[in-house]
Parts: sequence; structure tokens; C-alpha cells
Amino acid sequence: MAAAWGLSLTAAALRAVTPWPRGRLLAASRRRRALREVSSSPEAGEGQIHLTDSCVRRLLEITEGSEFLRLEVEGGGCSGFQYKFSLDTVINPDDRVFEQGGARVVVDSDSLAFVKGAQVDFSQELIRSSFQVLNNPQAQQGCSCGSSFSVKL
Repeated sequence: MAAAWGLSLTAAALRAVTPWPRGRLLAASRRRRALREVSSSPEAGEGQIHLTDSCVRRLLEITEGSEFLRLEVEGGGCSGFQYKFSLDTVINPDDRVFEQGGARVVVDSDSLAFVKGAQVDFSQELIRSSFQVLNNPQAQQGCSCGSSFSVKL
């Protein structure tokens, strides 16, 4: 009982000294819930690519005119396959276009087999800013940097 009492006093003291950023916590939990709902919804179809809000915002900032983000999967990387992102203006006959909020991501049919059902995100960190593929249901495992993956058999 004494230990529990001492712990609750410490926690109360910390709350009094350090205000908790409730808005940020709630926003983060809503974001995680939305991601779970998107990935588990029936409309999150097999052949779909989903764009996060940060991906859409960044694409709208950097693209001009008919530019879009092209996502390709190539052999290589430390896990067998790697994601390649580039800005492009030419849509080929075997390309699939995924559009959300005016931002477009294009994936060729060969690459789509490796990323169907995944999310494209834009991540900004202290050491880098990059587009990334998240929650790829076709990937068995990935490397620590997130740019390569191995395919489920």
C-alpha cells in the first residue's frame, strides 16, 4: 500500500509539473483508428493503393500541372525488392492511377502485384523526408529503413 501511495504521489506530481498535450494525443489516436478502419474496410480492395493525408499534402506542394508520383517495385535492396518513387508526366497503357484529393499516384501493373492494398505516406524526420509504403499486405518483412521488402510466398 505504501508503494502504491508513493507511486500515485509521483504520478500526481508529474502531472502537475508537466502538462499533457491532450490535443496531440487525441489526434494521434484518431489517426491510428482511421488507419485501422481503412485497412480493415471492405472497400480497401485488393488492387487499391491508399494515400495518407500527409502524402496528399506533399504531392500537392511539389507537383505542377500534369505531374504525379510514380511508384515502382524493382529487384534489389537488402530484402529482395525495393520501392522506387519518382515524379513523372507520362501515363502508360498498363498503369493504374490512384487519385485522392487532387494528388495522383501511378503504379504499373507489374509493380501493383507487389503493393496492392498498401498505403503511400510522406514522412518527415530529422534525418530525412521521403515517400514510403506502409502496411503492405504483400510484404513478408522489410528492412529497417523501409525502402526494401521480401514478398509473401
